[in-house]
Amino acid sequence: MRRKIPSTAALVAFESAARHQSFTKAADELALTQSAVCRQIAGLEEFLGIELFRRSRRGVKLTEAGLAYSRKVAAQLDAVERDTLATMGRQGAVAIELAVVPTFATQWLVPRLKAFQQLHPEVTVHLTNRTRPFLFADTAFDAAIYFGDGEWSGTEAHVLMPEEPVPVCSPELLGGRVQFAASELAELPLLQQSTRPYAWRQWFAGQGLSVPHDLGGPRYELFSMLAQAAAHGMGVALIPPFLIQDELAAGRLVPAHPAVLHSSDKAYYLMIPERKAESAALRAFRDWLLAAARDYRAQQA
Repeated sequence: MRRKIPSTAALVAFESAARHQSFTKAADELALTQSAVCRQIAGLEEFLGIELFRRSRRGVKLTEAGLAYSRKVAAQLDAVERDTLATMGRQGAVAIELAVVPTFATQWLVPRLKAFQQLHPEVTVHLTNRTRPFLFADTAFDAAIYFGDGEWSGTEAHVLMPEEPVPVCSPELLGGRVQFAASELAELPLLQQSTRPYAWRQWFAGQGLSVPHDLGGPRYELFSMLAQAAAHGMGVALIPPFLIQDELAAGRLVPAHPAVLHSSDKAYYLMIPERKAESAALRAFRDWLLAAARDYRAQQA
């Protein structure tokens, strides 16, 4: 069935005219005559069956329908341009589109990616933040790194490492002592990770404590935000040490208590759609990533 899509030339002319609110400026930008731009937009309006601009002696102005459509067209043209430039730049190279949880990517994965690039210079890895599962069929992602139970329909799950967060805080909050007792932590502001809402409750339960306000406190979506808040003395946070190595090494964060929160059913996973499991580039990345995770776990042990 033939797609119901207007001509690219008409969309480009419309996007330019909408951005400038002027047919004359659009014509100058596109190196066309003003009458050519007018014809393209008139043809687009006929195709759509709606008025995109109101014409007057003073010029043109977008209608409400034109304004809404212009935003969508601009976004789609930008996406086509990005994809075109990316394809032009590859020149035979292979790219992997990887969805990642952001703090894991910036603090653990990116510092190690150079090793993969040296082994496989023909493969380019693109990283995009995604904090929650999604449908691979609805995206351009080839694989994903996420934290969860490994249950993701239609994918192969490869475990990388557990999270095992520990309580950390600023040295100023610790006030010169070696550490807090668990009961003392219960009296301090508890910084919460919004995607781990019961983390503090589970940690206190592991210490044999029931704390009434263990679900209260400021919530942050990313561990990087949580680390910054803790480093600035806003409270105590539960963070995996491998995500704050620089902060711990520099002394901006210090352990507030030695007890680790163990989660037996959740970990960081590499998820690969079954339909892409035979990709040579993905297999190479999978093997390298699993080896890097094994090496890291061995070093920590």
